Amino acid sequence: MFQNYPNPFNPSTTLSFVISQLSFISLKIYNVLGQEVATLIEGEKAPGYYEIEWNADNMPTGVYVYKIMAGNFTDVKRMILIR
Repeated sequence: MFQNYPNPFNPSTTLSFVISQLSFISLKIYNVLGQEVATLIEGEKAPGYYEIEWNADNMPTGVYVYKIMAGNFTDVKRMILIR
């Protein structure tokens, strides 16, 4: 998983990642309290490069965490929404 861009962002940002084999993918966004605020992907994906845009138009300014799980792989990164 790559760092989102732009970061900081307002109101949308792009998240990108590469999958090397057919996997069940879960890509979720959490606020700093650990509450899930969005599920961007949840399902099986073929190998390849993916980009997904998150529009945080209805979210407050702050730090958010995005987490990807693909098979046994998990990665977490932070991003900042500035109004």
